[in-house]
Amino acid sequence: MLAKFYKYTFSIPWNLFLITVGALIFGIGLKAIALPNGFITGGISGVALLLYYFSGKLSPGIWYFIINIPMFIFGWLYISKRFFFYSLYGMVALSLAMELITFQIPVRDPFLAILAGGTIMGAGAGITLRSLGSLGGNDIVAIILNQKLSIRMGSYYFAFNIILFTFSFGILKLEPVLYSLALIFVISYVLEYVLTMFNQRKMVMVISEKFNSIAKAIHEKLNRGATFLDGSGTYTGDRKKIILTVIHNYQLKRLEETVFTIDPDAFVITENTFNVLGRGFSRRKVY
Repeated sequence: MLAKFYKYTFSIPWNLFLITVGALIFGIGLKAIALPNGFITGGISGVALLLYYFSGKLSPGIWYFIINIPMFIFGWLYISKRFFFYSLYGMVALSLAMELITFQIPVRDPFLAILAGGTIMGAGAGITLRSLGSLGGNDIVAIILNQKLSIRMGSYYFAFNIILFTFSFGILKLEPVLYSLALIFVISYVLEYVLTMFNQRKMVMVISEKFNSIAKAIHEKLNRGATFLDGSGTYTGDRKKIILTVIHNYQLKRLEETVFTIDPDAFVITENTFNVLGRGFSRRKVY
């Protein structure tokens, strides 16, 4: 059953669905909230706007198209042809969404608009990036850096826009730039949350004299695997077996109850993991 689900997530209909829904949601946040409140868009569209202001030539739309050409070439060369065509579809879907969305969501308080717009746009971008494509533009660079250097996408977006808005201070008014920085922060945070919300797990290490009984209970009661690590106490020098296991978030309390029922003196260490690849968890994403 799980294998069929993984196979479906790599199918063309599923990826087109994610990209379409993500583009629509992102477009609503942008057209219905961000733009009516005068917020400045970041990313490649922001670069296009600055180039237009600096040069006074062409239009922001033409600059956006010109900048996207090398971005898509990089996507073709450094990621995959499949990613290229999915991203091309994503760029078209977002363009259509922005054209078709003509309504406004009446949020006039700037801080509420930042929260609402940032949450909607971040969710849309995150849903799209859970596919095998993107919305084009800066998404392509973010994915290349994530694949090659393990730089988190939300962190890259925020750093890029910090630099972009630094150049904007001499051209645009101060308040819209500061509001836009806050908007970008919310977008980056929500995007990162959407990308990791289904992958985050708990890594647990258990130190106990009753390691065999605890490991057996983890197998039988939680249906999870475990690994013994060799260790030794720094004070006593006694050799110990450390149990290492990875569980779903909702299993944590059951694991704690299982461990401390068997050994009330056990020592348990819990860590958040943002990505777990392997059988029973997530599958490696190949663009």
